[in-house]
Amino acid sequence: MAFDQTGATRPSFDLKSAQLPVLAVTLRDTDVRVLVADLAQRLADDPDFFDNDPVLIDLSHVSEAEEDIDFAVLVDALRLHHTVPVAVRGGSLAQMQAARAAGLTSVPQAPAARPAPEVQEVVREIEVVREVSAPPADALIVDKPLRSGQRVYARGTDIVVLAMVSYGAEVIADGNVHVYAPLRGRAVAGARGNTEARIFSTCMQPQLLSIAGIYRTIETDLPPELAGKAAKVRLDGEKILIEPV
Repeated sequence: MAFDQTGATRPSFDLKSAQLPVLAVTLRDTDVRVLVADLAQRLADDPDFFDNDPVLIDLSHVSEAEEDIDFAVLVDALRLHHTVPVAVRGGSLAQMQAARAAGLTSVPQAPAARPAPEVQEVVREIEVVREVSAPPADALIVDKPLRSGQRVYARGTDIVVLAMVSYGAEVIADGNVHVYAPLRGRAVAGARGNTEARIFSTCMQPQLLSIAGIYRTIETDLPPELAGKAAKVRLDGEKILIEPV
């Protein structure tokens, strides 16, 4: 037992809740060999793409499958690509039991995102005012360049970056991501499941884009109308769309 200067006892540690961003890997096939091959192919040009990022394995799309999932092989494959599998969700009872036997912890399924509010149109004389996307007043502002290896997380709000996000850097927000400079690293919006979140940049050159756990790596150059141009990113179902502004 430790003591402070007054002689009173004090605890040797504190317990506090913490929220950390994780990478969600959503399985669409129970054959782990297919996933291993796809991972190797997708990351062939950048084997060090991940930097020990924690991983949540989502089984919601294969929860009714009868085939077994070899979680031991799956975990080894993810670790091989410098990620740290820690949890699993959305599986059947048998799948969740098998995952726990492989050392993964189970977490509850993410709640469904609230439907987006309807766009309100107000007519005043001849002026039409529409609600548009803009950073909230409490948005996290970053006014210095982010270099490779740096990561900034805006918990519960938007992030606004006024300088370059370099290759290998990462910006994460529970809300929207606004980059008013070249975006060359990773941008993660809706980190806690907000499917209505958006990513905006005045110079779109990303390494990875993610919204609400759905991600897209940019393995080839974007089309001319998008590469290096002002663009926005949104989620259409489970597909990442990049559109010119």
